Amino acid sequence: MKKPLEGRIALVAGATRGAGRGIATRLGEAGATVYCTGRSVRGRPASGSKRPEVLEETAEQVTALGGHGIAVRCDHTVTEEVAALCARIQKEQGRLDILVNDIWGCDAISELGVPFWKQSPEHARTVLERAVLTHILTSRHAVPLMLGQERGLVVEITDGDHFGYRGSVIYDVAKMSVIRLAFAMSRDLRRTRVTALAVTPGFLRSEEMLEGFGVTEATWRDGAKVEPDFIASESPSYVGRAVAALAADPNVATKAGTVHSSWALAREYGFTDLDGSQPHWDEYFERTYRTPYRVADATAYSPWHNSPIEIARPNWPVD
Repeated sequence: MKKPLEGRIALVAGATRGAGRGIATRLGEAGATVYCTGRSVRGRPASGSKRPEVLEETAEQVTALGGHGIAVRCDHTVTEEVAALCARIQKEQGRLDILVNDIWGCDAISELGVPFWKQSPEHARTVLERAVLTHILTSRHAVPLMLGQERGLVVEITDGDHFGYRGSVIYDVAKMSVIRLAFAMSRDLRRTRVTALAVTPGFLRSEEMLEGFGVTEATWRDGAKVEPDFIASESPSYVGRAVAALAADPNVATKAGTVHSSWALAREYGFTDLDGSQPHWDEYFERTYRTPYRVADATAYSPWHNSPIEIARPNWPVD
């Protein structure tokens, strides 16, 4: 039986772990060839990273699920490396069908709750370079591989589908910027067959988050004993299946320039998380906190899962 993305060529920029790995592997599950990029490879971890995950693992999982995974080390802040990556894809495949910008590479919690007038300019510069400029550079060199085709899809991965504050000025600006980037690119792409949009996961059970709660993907529900909101969390594969569903939708162009959540897309396309559940962060939030997620006062939100827990409570890790 043919898979919905069989024959499609994808680039997941920022595929080492977390949402990026979940997206890459589920594109593979749908049959795609996936170029998995980032800075951590075997024997050469990203500078400053203490995480064990490497790109080769992601690519191997893509292949094991029925796709074709290709790991390529690329620092997306370096124009020459991004250009070389895209030239390689053009040479090897002749085109690109799907681009997912999930590049982050920053510390989201070091200045959480710190007012902007006390935040480090160096930290701000790093976040804007790694989490926003990288997306612009990658799209600049990858989108030309899509132009002239019958269709192409650019997905910006963000945090939240709302206008609420995400707990830190720099983090908030970065995550809102990529939503706006999807909208702005869609305007320039409106006379082409390439669609740009943004997608957010909910409370994400990344590798680092699971480790921080002392659980595994098999025992993740035990994390709710520490943080009750964890019961509404989702695996990285959930947002991965959301992106795969969008890529397989022949009418995806109707969503151009907009931001979509994993939970809403699950209802629309009918996919589930790995355990067969269909977590819906918006409904959980309103039921638990008696206020709609999109309009709640988020001044004390934890940016990695958009829950109104107090900043003084334990420092959950961030992927």
